[in-house]
Amino acid sequence: MGNGTSIGRVRALGSAHEGTHHWWHQRLTAAANLFLMTWFLISIARLPGYDWTTVSGWMQSAWVAIPMILLIASVFYHARLGLQVLIEDYAHSENRYVLMILLNAFVIVGAAIGIFSVLSIAFTGASA
Repeated sequence: MGNGTSIGRVRALGSAHEGTHHWWHQRLTAAANLFLMTWFLISIARLPGYDWTTVSGWMQSAWVAIPMILLIASVFYHARLGLQVLIEDYAHSENRYVLMILLNAFVIVGAAIGIFSVLSIAFTGASA
């Protein structure tokens, strides 16, 4: 049994089976953020100075640029997942679609700017 009420089956109401997937993505990105932010803070703390030449020289290493790109992507995706839950739970139905479009646009543009900045420094050593 356990299939809900007969009217619920007729109307196709019930679980969309998306909650577990969303929950796992939130947990995985949280773990990735914890690991990558720890790496980032330790790496920054170990720099001999914080002037432009030191930091951009540090950023030109592939061992730094790749984790930075992963950190940016993970943070923006994790933020999107969390804000999606807020929008779905608290926004009125007529505003949800607009808010989700704005959220997705913000995440894509923000992550693209961050990744472009890292790649710009890593490949060209962009000057101040």
